[in-house]
Amino acid sequence: MSEYHRSFSLEFKREALARLAAGELVSRLAAEFGVHRQLIYKWKDAERTGALGRRRGPPTKAEALARQAGLAEANALGLTRHRIAELERKIGQQAVELDFFRGALRRIEASRRASEEPGVTGSSPRSRR
Repeated sequence: MSEYHRSFSLEFKREALARLAAGELVSRLAAEFGVHRQLIYKWKDAERTGALGRRRGPPTKAEALARQAGLAEANALGLTRHRIAELERKIGQQAVELDFFRGALRRIEASRRASEEPGVTGSSPRSRR
């Protein structure tokens, strides 16, 4: 039994995947294109991961540089998102502290107003304990 490796162009694969996305049945596409239906699923997975048009073997220098640039950009984006989350937590904590001090200031001002009137003895509001 003779085995051979057939290669398909990127346009061929993309046409099959476009028709699959349009709703055609995989078995019908496989029969029409003369490929096994599992191969169409492999192309679909490769397209989702971004490896559909990639050739076999080690990456070229341009591909390796592009990948490194993409990883560096993703790393910078991750660091930026981490910093944003950290700053948002700090803003939230400061908002809680600000609310606390505003309430404390209101209570102090309320107790001072009552004691500043002439002939009135100063007393603080009851504790809620």
